[in-house]
Amino acid sequence: MTIFFVGLILLDGHIDGSLSPQKENLPVQGTILFVFLVLVAVPANVELAKLIGSTGTKIFLPITITASILLAGGWYISQFKFFEDSTQLASIYFILIFSLSTLAILLWQGIKYAAIGAFANCGANLLVICYLGALTSFIMKLRIDFGPIAFLMFIFVVKFCDIGAYTFGRLFGKHKFSPVISPKKTWEGMGGGVLFSVIASFIIARVFDIMPVVPAIIFGAVFAFIGQLGDLAESMLKRAAEQKDSASIVPGFGGILDVIDSPLGAGVFAYLYFLFFINSH
Repeated sequence: MTIFFVGLILLDGHIDGSLSPQKENLPVQGTILFVFLVLVAVPANVELAKLIGSTGTKIFLPITITASILLAGGWYISQFKFFEDSTQLASIYFILIFSLSTLAILLWQGIKYAAIGAFANCGANLLVICYLGALTSFIMKLRIDFGPIAFLMFIFVVKFCDIGAYTFGRLFGKHKFSPVISPKKTWEGMGGGVLFSVIASFIIARVFDIMPVVPAIIFGAVFAFIGQLGDLAESMLKRAAEQKDSASIVPGFGGILDVIDSPLGAGVFAYLYFLFFINSH
């Protein structure tokens, strides 16, 4: 999975010119990543709908899949010069998609279920759209603005925390990190996750000259924790649904949601961090 994903992102950067300083950047960046996110959005919506549906709440998949894809690809679509000012286009686009999605949810609820479960159904559908659409949009924005290497640095830092946490947790874990939401997580595992993330962040930042040493170390430590909070957020939803995993389609992980939960929770903060440190660097 790692080899496939890294190859995909490097191919993406090679095609649009963002990987090589000798090649002129194309005006539209991250096309392969956008296609990948579209493909992932469908099973992710289905998995989240099943989790929420186990509580009796209804998810309107045609609406949530469409809206989450449109939101996730908002920054990608804004690269096409429909307006002179791409920022104006992005603002109009996001507000329009949110507004139309909200109205579509209300209409679907009214036609199919009337007032039965209206608050729970409408609220849950908006949660799905925000979680899988709005949060994913910053994954795309990070790739577009800062290139494939910075994007991979973010992914590796977050996922290396998972590897370190699992390893140290199995070897040394004794003190529970979140006994109610995720009983298997330990502070010893969290320490191992931070260590692995800091090492990954330091090596990638120095080899590719992304940011200075101190910001790189801080990035590794901070985003280890933020990534784990994203993981805990999904664990909370699974516990509410009384499910161990969101699905079983990814061997060793569970479902698509179990793979993407950490980057989803950390993407917007990573974008802000890169915005400050890469631009200042």
